[in-house]
Amino acid sequence: MKKISLSFLLTTFSLFGQNDAKTCEIVSKINTLLQREHYQPKPVDDSLSVFVFDSFMDALDSNRNLFTQIEYQKLRQHRLQLDNYILQNNCSFMNEFVSVYNLALIRKKKVLEKIQKEPFDYTTKDSVRFSKKNFPFDLVATDLEHIWKKRIKYDILEDISKLSTNLDSLTQNFATLEKTTKARLFDANLCQVNSILETKNRIDDDLQNTILNLFCTYFDPHSNYFSLAAKSSFMSGLSTSTLSLGLNVSFNEKEEIIIAKIVPGGPAAKTNKFDKEDVILKVSNTKGIEYTVSCSSIERIGELIFSDSQTEIELTIQKKNGAILKVFLQKQLMKANDNAVYSFIAEKEAKIGYINIPSFYSNFEGNTVQGCADDVAKEIVKLQKDNIKGLVIDLQNNGGGSIEEAIKLAGMFIDIGPVSVLVDSKANQTILKDYNRGSVYMGPIVLLINGNSASASEFFAAAIQDYNRGIIIGSTSLGKATMQSILPLDEQNQQDFVKITIEKFYRITGESHQIKGIIPDISLPVLFDSVIPREISYKTSFKNDVIKTKARFNPLPKTHFSELIHLSNSRIKTATLFDEISIANDQINALYNNPKKPTRLVFKDVFNDVHQIDSLWKKVKKIVDSQRNFTISNTSYDLEKLKFDAFQQDINTFKIQNLKNSPYLEEAVAILNDYIRITK
Repeated sequence: MKKISLSFLLTTFSLFGQNDAKTCEIVSKINTLLQREHYQPKPVDDSLSVFVFDSFMDALDSNRNLFTQIEYQKLRQHRLQLDNYILQNNCSFMNEFVSVYNLALIRKKKVLEKIQKEPFDYTTKDSVRFSKKNFPFDLVATDLEHIWKKRIKYDILEDISKLSTNLDSLTQNFATLEKTTKARLFDANLCQVNSILETKNRIDDDLQNTILNLFCTYFDPHSNYFSLAAKSSFMSGLSTSTLSLGLNVSFNEKEEIIIAKIVPGGPAAKTNKFDKEDVILKVSNTKGIEYTVSCSSIERIGELIFSDSQTEIELTIQKKNGAILKVFLQKQLMKANDNAVYSFIAEKEAKIGYINIPSFYSNFEGNTVQGCADDVAKEIVKLQKDNIKGLVIDLQNNGGGSIEEAIKLAGMFIDIGPVSVLVDSKANQTILKDYNRGSVYMGPIVLLINGNSASASEFFAAAIQDYNRGIIIGSTSLGKATMQSILPLDEQNQQDFVKITIEKFYRITGESHQIKGIIPDISLPVLFDSVIPREISYKTSFKNDVIKTKARFNPLPKTHFSELIHLSNSRIKTATLFDEISIANDQINALYNNPKKPTRLVFKDVFNDVHQIDSLWKKVKKIVDSQRNFTISNTSYDLEKLKFDAFQQDINTFKIQNLKNSPYLEEAVAILNDYIRITK
């Protein structure tokens, strides 16, 4: 969120200015650790300097409306020197960033305060232009007022346009809507600037993350710096129980915090006052603490929304029609169902088991033995008691987690043998094996993946594919084939940590899915697939390569694979819904990838610009809400358990509804039914 990250960065730079010796010491320790432990360490040279400098400047002024060209050129003298400063343990150069950034913010504040008092003319020939890439730093100080007028005029017209699809109605009420929208946007912008200026001298260890992460991510996109607090938060991020408001939040294209999901049965759902994409304006508690989202740090807001210590919360939200609403919520203990394995029975002809694995969670702290693999085993036992004839394992949108859990899970579906090969920085190979004879499940398997299936998901999918243990369907996975470990910078004083890439993992064939991902046996069109950010989109990702390995394994024969794949592809070609997805994707690709024409700053033009995609989103919604031709039911065990848990009943209903709309599960069930018919 750029509005918030700016305050992070300023505070961090102030920290450099006031305590550069300590910060340089941390950078030096990070570099020592990375050079010693990283899978592919890089020298601290001009390439690092350019990466860190450019990333700094993009984070500080991504919209290119803060720094002038002269100020940028003044800072650019450091672009090839940062590596030298780091090696010399001299971080005093950051004082110049502090000085320039402070002056730019003060200037921005003065400009906003001046144009706030002026009436806006919406009949001029002004226009705004858009770009998929960052504009150059070519701002002239005398143009700043004009540029900010255009920026806020567009935001005003865009916000009003989003209130309704009725142009005539909005036009009739434009004067009133413009007045309130203009006041709100100026308040938000000035609040954000004032917040940064007022808190610039506050030293907060968490605010170092942005700076130190840039150094780490130069080595690869998955190496990161953690303070002790951030490390603890990361390690507990895969827990399965928490006090919750029953809301998931994210950021919209304007970097506002919005409601992304309302958990059925949770506190928010019970109020019937929330909708997806409601904008959160303020967060407060019963002790008088209140944060305005546009000018508060994400840590402060997150502390109120997510911390177990904050049990009663009031959210001020803005609805799509512009209405502002205050909603009081009391957190309740909720199982984090987004992060726990669950199962159903999908039926069309035969009973097919379905298991969803949202992540490869594990008990990192060692308090219990339970993890993702053990939970899958329990679900399989339930399904087998109901006499399933096949199994669908769903790894769609599974971002990974514990590799140990992935190894255990792979071992449940193969008899015995290697499942992957780990390679360290010295090219030493470690063959990861399943040492347990026998399998938990021996029947036919279809595995679902998509572009968000990553890391441990890909590890598991590769083993299933290499052993011919199941058919993989969906779209190509993300393409991350690296392993990380969290290491302290100082063993004696464990306050700072680095999540560092220490190994790459390869398939037992010696091939790697790094960058290229796991390619499914049967490709299905998936909405938004081509705009999902995969591993290849990161500047510092490792390349794909192949190794020679001594791993020996005995894949199962591909019995009936070609026939099943042929039947499925024939079905996909004639499926109306998949054809609709492909057509929608063509339009989505054009929307995201084609250059956008400049837009005149008159209401009608901005309204048309905002609503030109309405028909596409209606088409997407129709696809997403289209029910498929199969039934979903609970296992006998879960049916009994649900009788006594009203909250889980609501969650269960929601999950069933989502699955009924899945063309991917429908096709997986059809493939397994084909297999049953062929093998009778």
